[in-house]
Amino acid sequence: MYKQVLEYAKEYNRLSDVIVIELNSNIKYNPLDKPNLKPAVLANRLKTILELFSPNNSESYWLDKVQDIITECIKLCRLYNDGYVTFTEIHNLVNDENYYKSKINKLRNLFQSGNLSKEDIFDLYSSLNFFENEFLNLDLRTKSILKSEITRITGTFISDYQISNTFCPPKEFINFSSFSEVLNSGKIVVLNMNISEYKNLSKIIAAYLKLDFQCEVLSQLSKSDLNINPTVFICDEYHEYVTISDADFFAQSRESKCINIVATQSYSSLLNALCNESAVKVIVQNLVNKLWLRTDDLFTIESAQKQIGREDKTKISKNISENASQTNYNYLTNSLRSKNSNLSESISTIIHTDFIYDTNFFTQDLTTFTCLAFISDGNKIFHPCKVDLIPYFKTNIPNKVKNKNKII
Repeated sequence: MYKQVLEYAKEYNRLSDVIVIELNSNIKYNPLDKPNLKPAVLANRLKTILELFSPNNSESYWLDKVQDIITECIKLCRLYNDGYVTFTEIHNLVNDENYYKSKINKLRNLFQSGNLSKEDIFDLYSSLNFFENEFLNLDLRTKSILKSEITRITGTFISDYQISNTFCPPKEFINFSSFSEVLNSGKIVVLNMNISEYKNLSKIIAAYLKLDFQCEVLSQLSKSDLNINPTVFICDEYHEYVTISDADFFAQSRESKCINIVATQSYSSLLNALCNESAVKVIVQNLVNKLWLRTDDLFTIESAQKQIGREDKTKISKNISENASQTNYNYLTNSLRSKNSNLSESISTIIHTDFIYDTNFFTQDLTTFTCLAFISDGNKIFHPCKVDLIPYFKTNIPNKVKNKNKII
């Protein structure tokens, strides 16, 4: 999809507006460089991303404690590192006690020289109280578990030079800081990071970009300026990056003029990622237009059937019977022979309510490049129908398409 975006951008003379975030590129992006956000908000984002690696959501206690530790690490890092936070700094503060003590000594000198504001002093005291009286006093097993949870994120950024150079650069090299400028200038941000090649890194960066984008889009509602810039969010393999916060965003994004286009394997894939059926239902119901391709997933099929609704269907049954006044059994042929028999036929018609599209339609009738469309024009919902999908690589077909049941 990344290459196709570049093709479209080239076709419409928008290549200069494309920002490609990938390794070994000239784009430097630090997800933690958000000086306008509170440490607790940044830590909560990292906790949300960690939940992507814990699909059973049974480790809520550990994830909550991890959020507390990261919050205090961000506070300390901002104090001794001129407000600049990186994954490398958080990793070192958590895993290297000598590194932590060296930074505390630096902060002690800043405090004694009077270079800290009242707010800085408050943050310093709260962080020291947390580390000295709680974190460092934990038993070895508990501390090891918490460190391992944090390292699941930070370890990715310190174990590879290219990753560290792209996402943990010195502050002066950062040239992509947030989506605020992107929304105002109409830029196109593309993440080129195949999940099969960069499993954890792809999830971390994609989820963080998504959360960053959602925050900027919704923040437009708090501004007095009524000229909200329309935006579009497109995500393939959405089940790999879905978070519970998406339910709230999709519910409010229409007011922010944001169009959301997501593709997933099935509703069960979303449920497996979130382990929360209510959250899945909220996400799905906020996506008005839906295209269902062939699937064997019963959860997806049943959800689609219920949304499309039922209709009255006529069921015809036919019965034929034979009556005979004299019947003999032939032992040679093992059959009955009837004389003076009469035949009667009865036909009955029953009207019953059933789903408009049955299970076989989703599992058998839908073929490659066909789907069941449930779409609207913004004012009304069109009657669901089977439509043909025109692949983008068949560029000569769209000009010849005349049938209204075609979607390119």
